[in-house]
Amino acid sequence: MIKVYINDKPYDVVEGITIMQAAAMAGYKIPSLCYHPRLSIYGGCRVCIVEVEGVKNFAASCSYPIKDGMKIRTNTEAVRKARKEIVELILDNHPQDCNICKRNGICELQNLAREVGVEERMFAGERKRYDKDDASPCVENNQEKCVLCGRCVRMCAEIQKIRAIDFVNRGIKTRVSPAFDMSFKDSVCSCCGQCITVCPTAALTEKDYIKETFEVLNDKSKIKVAQIAPSVRAAIGEFFGLKPGKNWEKETAASLKKLGFDYVFDTQFSADLTIVEEASEFLDRLKGNGALPMITSCSSAWMKAMEQFYSDLIPNVSTCRSPMSMLSSIIKTYFAKKINVDPKNIASVAFMCCVAKKYEAAREELLIDGMRTTDYSLTTRELGRMLKSSGINLPDIKGEEFDSPLGQSSGAATIFGVTGGVMEAALRTAYELATGKTLIDIEMTQARGFEGVKEGKIDVDGTEVRFAVVHGLGNAAKILDVVRKDKNKYHFIEIMACPGGCIGGGGQPYTAVNGQTFDINLLKLRAQALYDSDKSKIIRKSHENPDIKKLYDEFLGTPLGEKAHKLLHTHYKPHFPKGI
Repeated sequence: MIKVYINDKPYDVVEGITIMQAAAMAGYKIPSLCYHPRLSIYGGCRVCIVEVEGVKNFAASCSYPIKDGMKIRTNTEAVRKARKEIVELILDNHPQDCNICKRNGICELQNLAREVGVEERMFAGERKRYDKDDASPCVENNQEKCVLCGRCVRMCAEIQKIRAIDFVNRGIKTRVSPAFDMSFKDSVCSCCGQCITVCPTAALTEKDYIKETFEVLNDKSKIKVAQIAPSVRAAIGEFFGLKPGKNWEKETAASLKKLGFDYVFDTQFSADLTIVEEASEFLDRLKGNGALPMITSCSSAWMKAMEQFYSDLIPNVSTCRSPMSMLSSIIKTYFAKKINVDPKNIASVAFMCCVAKKYEAAREELLIDGMRTTDYSLTTRELGRMLKSSGINLPDIKGEEFDSPLGQSSGAATIFGVTGGVMEAALRTAYELATGKTLIDIEMTQARGFEGVKEGKIDVDGTEVRFAVVHGLGNAAKILDVVRKDKNKYHFIEIMACPGGCIGGGGQPYTAVNGQTFDINLLKLRAQALYDSDKSKIIRKSHENPDIKKLYDEFLGTPLGEKAHKLLHTHYKPHFPKGI
């Protein structure tokens, strides 16, 4: 500990931290824009400047290290004036369309301007003009709204290790772009959307399908069917200003009925279906009928990254479709037959935590008899905007159950939304299918937690099954480098592209914690909502779901059978973006 003086008061702080961190410990919040606690220090915006006695110029508090006896002033008239002018300069090179901007009311630049006291636009002149890149099915890039904070660039490079974007050009022409000035559509972007979660403005946003979905809801010739992912119900309340950590499952189902959907099904049902297929596939490979380690395939962004950077491992990837795509297939086959409707007259809309699901929905490999099964995939944020624009206030809604026959799920399906959940659910089923015995201790702590890479093992009928769980594409790179060197180290690997798994998906609500998004404590609260839901369920294993058993008896036949392969499995191929 060392002693420093902040605004003329002495404080004992930890040696080696920055001025910003020391000030926070002392109860002073220093405004910032480019700083993010989970990313490297950039120090580019200079909004966080302070005065340090003996130092000629203002110091950027996010990067300036504390020294013993240092005297710091965070709120002098000169500092306030300089901060205000910096923000004014940023604003005067920014569009004046706040009222129609997606981030209106939840924009960090807007909040910062209010915080430092900006009341008018002070500087006139030519501002930057760029065309919006909206060719990607997932991500829109509007560089007119970019403040060059670099958070998206660092997220993509440091956390996800994709390096799809970077600064290009110099001076007033500097902007953020994929390599060779490509569109996001043609780049190595994995569509994970993590750049969106850390962008302080609306420079990067998800491709919005709200208008198209409302058009479908108003089409009387269509049967409108919705599905909801586990992680959506764990986070949607935050969009309405509610504290994180509660499962809003029934209220969300009821809200979608109020929006105009004829049927609301649960993606957790097809998560159970995924587990039955995936556990069966894993046990088949364990007998020598396929490559090991088997790697999960539920994460759309991981699938895109795999095809681009790890195509040599395609034989190791599970052929199972994601729960979203499985349910969409079943909706347009089994359910269409149940209600005696032409599947072309069914509009299937999925509400996901994920931006990359938009890419998945459009994949040709997932067509059935030339028919697209997921017509639109929308994020949790888009769902929140649809509810608000329709005057539906989630906390006031009386909850309803999901519709039958695709609405019942097990606790194993619920935990799909958090890192380690797929592995835990799969092993619960794989163990019992292989041994014929009841697994007593079904909560596998080895698969839980927020370490980047987790390892564990379980005895399955005399075979020690070694598994690994990773979240974040950067951590995936670490584990896959190991697999390339030693394919015998693991039998089963779960990979989720987003930090924390689906609960940290790129389409989740913009929730600021201490002024920043992407907070580990927030992810833990969302995860706990799902773990609590798992505990409260009577059925906690996917293969025990009676509606899953009925689906096989009435329609699919057997796991890994001919019909199951057609509707529930897919294939992958190497993918190289244009220009590479």
